[in-house]
Amino acid sequence: MGNSLQSNPPTAQLHISVHATDWLWTVFAIMLVSTFYAIFRSMTQSRGQRAFHHIAVVILTTASIAYFSMASDLGQTAIRTEFSRNNPPGVTRNIFYVRYIQWFINAPLIVLMLLLATGLPLSEIFVTIFMTLVVVVTGLVGALTASSYKWGYWTMGVFALLYVFFSLLWSGTRSSFHANRQGYVTGTAYIAFLWLLYPLVWALCEGGNVIGPTGEMVWYGLLDLLSGPVFLFVCLAGLRNVEYGSLGLQSGKTSDYAGSGLAAGAGAGAAASTNSANRGVVHEGTEAHAGPSGIAVADREKGPAVPSAA
Repeated sequence: MGNSLQSNPPTAQLHISVHATDWLWTVFAIMLVSTFYAIFRSMTQSRGQRAFHHIAVVILTTASIAYFSMASDLGQTAIRTEFSRNNPPGVTRNIFYVRYIQWFINAPLIVLMLLLATGLPLSEIFVTIFMTLVVVVTGLVGALTASSYKWGYWTMGVFALLYVFFSLLWSGTRSSFHANRQGYVTGTAYIAFLWLLYPLVWALCEGGNVIGPTGEMVWYGLLDLLSGPVFLFVCLAGLRNVEYGSLGLQSGKTSDYAGSGLAAGAGAGAAASTNSANRGVVHEGTEAHAGPSGIAVADREKGPAVPSAA
């Protein structure tokens, strides 16, 4: 595609080099190939077993677009640095906001992939995802802030990240599991270690201007590859023999299980849920059957049923 810096000239005095664009094109190629592979892998699964594969497709597609933009020297703006280091005072530096758009989409999905394997209630999963978004937004706002107030955003982001770590490494590991607990612990520890490095790189790059834009691209590229394709494909391999029904992820559509041998079971489960909702609720320890009028009738030896409200 030629030299990206010639086609899209940098807007700041401190900007990425030609070697940085070569590295970014390499990362883009890896992300793109990984996206196609994830799509292929999802198509080899039965329709009721594709949730995690589809999440991986979304993550890798987003990363591919982001790295195409950065390799093209697009999705960036010039921000005056707080610390000029060996440069003239007031020097400007390229800040790639497209990277934060990528993280805004991908980071919550990675958290969701991990927490779906746990028994955490949806409210806790929701708060953890929200805190993940706080980490990304505060990082972006801090990077776009020229004054020392950027460190206030950085500090708030670090505290939000600590909450995410607490939810993943403490609350998640102590919840009920129907899948591989050890696999979850290993995966969350791996992601926590990588994500702990992001604030450090931010402090040395966008924050403190210690590492230049080219070094910034190398560090973030490595971290995104390790927490992107590497993590996702290892995660999918670990979920290869896990029944989605054990995670509470079964679809109510029997067509999702066509050809998988699960259609009858899924259909029966959906029908049972519908009948339970329409005919009434039976107390625990009772057995009920439908009477001629469609109202639940209890087994006399087990106890009375509670009819549904008219």
